[in-house]
Amino acid sequence: MRVYDLAHCRAGDKGNTSNISVIAYEATDWAFLRDNLTEGKVLEAFSHLAEGPVTRFELPKLKAFNFVIEKALAGGVTTSLAQDIHGKAHSNIMLAIELPAVGRNEFSNSTLR
Repeated sequence: MRVYDLAHCRAGDKGNTSNISVIAYEATDWAFLRDNLTEGKVLEAFSHLAEGPVTRFELPKLKAFNFVIEKALAGGVTTSLAQDIHGKAHSNIMLAIELPAVGRNEFSNSTLR
């Protein structure tokens, strides 16, 4: 199972920092993501792009998280020669992160998308 199965994402930037929101489809999916989509797991997925650190902010009333990934945009918009200088494609990397499938039914009634 991947993050894609439980949530959608939106990415943005501020300087050399990537900012990615992860919004769960269901409240029970949020609980599963809270336990399994850790700062360490996110940094591992972005290790080819980012130095980190990664900070996760929890927004339970919105069924969402905000991940702030520092040193992730090759210097930022004004200095980077990357094709995706704003890091908009970073949401696709987040959505592709593998999560354990074991125990998911305990948390969620949503259908896989």
